[in-house]
Amino acid sequence: MARMAGRRILFAVPVLLLVTFGVFAVAAASPFDPVKAYAGTAGLTSSQANLDQLRANLGVDDPLTTRWWHWLTSALSGDFGDSSVMRQPVADVIVERLGWSTLLAATAFLIAIVLGTTLGVLAARRPGGWLDRCVSPAAYTLEAAPAFWLGLLAMWFFALKLGVLPAGGLTDTDSDVITFGQVASHLVLPAVVLGVTQLPWFFLYVRQGVADALEEDPVRGARARGTSERTVLLGHALRSGMLPMLTLIGSRVPELITGALLIETVFSWPGIAAATVQAATAVDFPLLAALTVLATAAVLAGNLLSDLLYGLADPRVGFDG
Repeated sequence: MARMAGRRILFAVPVLLLVTFGVFAVAAASPFDPVKAYAGTAGLTSSQANLDQLRANLGVDDPLTTRWWHWLTSALSGDFGDSSVMRQPVADVIVERLGWSTLLAATAFLIAIVLGTTLGVLAARRPGGWLDRCVSPAAYTLEAAPAFWLGLLAMWFFALKLGVLPAGGLTDTDSDVITFGQVASHLVLPAVVLGVTQLPWFFLYVRQGVADALEEDPVRGARARGTSERTVLLGHALRSGMLPMLTLIGSRVPELITGALLIETVFSWPGIAAATVQAATAVDFPLLAALTVLATAAVLAGNLLSDLLYGLADPRVGFDG
């Protein structure tokens, strides 16, 4: 297991280098002028000499490889540059927002896994039953539903029509203090919506896996020996049926990041994804490069986690072969 993890980590190094170079290549090919984006409205009245000096300070006219290498060597020492849109160091932006994104993503993932697994097991227990007939079509429908559309629909119904949950943000508009109660209430809608966008895959994987496991000879033998249905379902079928779902955990990380980007924007959640949107629209490439590396590292870590979980659940899997 340690050898496999080490190989994955070594493989991640050239991947991350290629990703960062790709971000700067896109920046070089972009028609947007980072100097005008940095100067904002002040650039409309600035002299050409001031703009030229700002261009030299930002190094936007340097060759692509020079800018990339300068950013890379600085990043390795902990200096990711300054964000033009946030007007602060990129490292500070990430530190301030990473915790909120982690809270949202972890809560949503927990909702998707717990609810999807529970519904999948119950549906697999009685295929064709009323629960299976209700949840399965809903799962296929949710697979095709855009995350931003679900977010807007949830905001309209629960926040505007019923008024039972806040529409967005981290705290109430009339409060300048962050409290646990406010964060919890503001977290409900974005976390549930993001969790619901991931739920169909967990439900369908568990339902199919448990249903197939219930038809296997070991499970039939356990039933023939008089083993209780609860033990058969949870002790035999669920463990066997959960194995395919473990690989799903890592593969859903990219979709989770994409969904979080949309959900954070819809609900004005102050996380990393919202900063990514601001960095892209403001041509803030130092911030965009750092956030892209962070997202890529999260995807690679998710894939490694799914493989490790699969190996721990099924000892027959060999890591060091």
